[in-house]
Amino acid sequence: MPLLLSGRTFRRDLERSKALALYAPLEGGAETRLLRRMRACGYHTELSSVRGLGDPEVFLLGLHGIRPPHLGHQRVGKEAAVGEVQMVMPQLGPALSGPNPVLIWLLEGQVLSAAERSSLLALCEREPRLHFVLEMGGSRNLRWQPLADLGIS
Repeated sequence: MPLLLSGRTFRRDLERSKALALYAPLEGGAETRLLRRMRACGYHTELSSVRGLGDPEVFLLGLHGIRPPHLGHQRVGKEAAVGEVQMVMPQLGPALSGPNPVLIWLLEGQVLSAAERSSLLALCEREPRLHFVLEMGGSRNLRWQPLADLGIS
């Protein structure tokens, strides 16, 4: 239990490898404690799901377009069948403007392909203040490993 009280080992491993794959107990609680510890250490944290992420680099750092969901019998007029494209600001624009390191905590990381995981690693290399934690599934006890060790080819 001392691991959950301080979070020093987790923070040291995160700063060394930049991106971690996390396996947490399914009853929950451990990951929120780690998030609180990282916020207390000065990290700006963002919690998100990887479902619907698309291209991680564009979604997190670039101006990108989204379309509203097509809900059936709607008059679409001059727009396409799926609606009008709306431009959205990058998710990490304000977070990276400050001096603090940024931690992106991504839920359901097991659905990412090897190429998407490697693009997250490349993003960490390009932006030194950016760190990722991917929740990769459940485990009996809290454990993590560097994301690069998951067999990205």
